[in-house]
Amino acid sequence: MKSTLASEVLQDEIAISLAQAVAIANQKAQSLGVVVRESLISITQKAEKGSSVWRINYGPRDYVNMRGGDLVIEVDIDETHIKKVYHGQ
Repeated sequence: MKSTLASEVLQDEIAISLAQAVAIANQKAQSLGVVVRESLISITQKAEKGSSVWRINYGPRDYVNMRGGDLVIEVDIDETHIKKVYHGQ
């Protein structure tokens, strides 16, 4: 089902920031071999002075009895770049 975003949504700074961060992280994750559509994705906002950093975690959907293997990408949305990439063991 397609729908058009209301202008209020497009003016929500947090929503736009998060969408940009996810798009940047998805591109990097795919380049590292992660199948994004098959991943369980969790997102947290990291508190840092003077910048907006989103931490995006890609893990397996079936994570029971599994250890590690996650990919974590931190995106600084103010600078629109990836700060750090963590590979789980």
